[in-house]
Amino acid sequence: MNPDDQEDIDPKNLVGSVLKACQLMECFTRENPSLTLTDLTSATGMNKTTVHRLAATLIRAGWLARGDGATYRLTMRPFRVGAVALADLSLRNEAEPFLRHLADRFGDTAYLMIPGLEGAICVDLRQGNNPVSVNTVGVGTVLPYHTAAGPVVLLAYSDELRERWLGRDLDPYTSHTLTDIREIGERLDGVVRDGYAISEEDYLYGVGAVAAPVRDAQDDVVATLSLGGVNAGFRGRRLLEIIEEVTSAARGLSTRLGH
Repeated sequence: MNPDDQEDIDPKNLVGSVLKACQLMECFTRENPSLTLTDLTSATGMNKTTVHRLAATLIRAGWLARGDGATYRLTMRPFRVGAVALADLSLRNEAEPFLRHLADRFGDTAYLMIPGLEGAICVDLRQGNNPVSVNTVGVGTVLPYHTAAGPVVLLAYSDELRERWLGRDLDPYTSHTLTDIREIGERLDGVVRDGYAISEEDYLYGVGAVAAPVRDAQDDVVATLSLGGVNAGFRGRRLLEIIEEVTSAARGLSTRLGH
């Protein structure tokens, strides 16, 4: 919000406690990710009772959590919201016609995803006209890197993500989810070899998807374009057509980004 926008807001419409809560959240930085009650009181100028009540409310809302040593820390919720806002606006603008084309061409849902701290973040989507659609994944949803086509593509092309993500215990989301490190590694190598990923019910039962990498001017994979829908529709000749269109759209978007 710029100063002109602020001038247009009637003070009678402002909620003081919300403003104070926002002020509290802004105390957390990369250098100070965990803060005590005293830290927050000092930084905001509020009294301890007010800060304690605000913090308790934010914990209940899922925006703050208790840390070590009587500290508070941010949860992933503000990161998920912020990641959508901070996603490169030019990327979303450039991706819009490709998302629309895929959704119109096949009637399924087209997604734009970018890498995040705890998974791939859906930053935009376009729904097609198929009567059955995937409503579980929306803008702001964070998907684990070892499942679904879009996240797997991001994982496949990043050595840093592979090292970090594959060094943890991986949750099975369906009976088709790969959790064995060797099997996942083979799948990721196949994605790099083929230039796309296919998902068959490894994140949601009944859902299939195809995704391809989007590269920037430095040849880095910065996003994925994918198409997801009812798994039965991702087979045979139609699957080959989807792969061709998704990979072509990803190349087209990469070209728009200077690749």
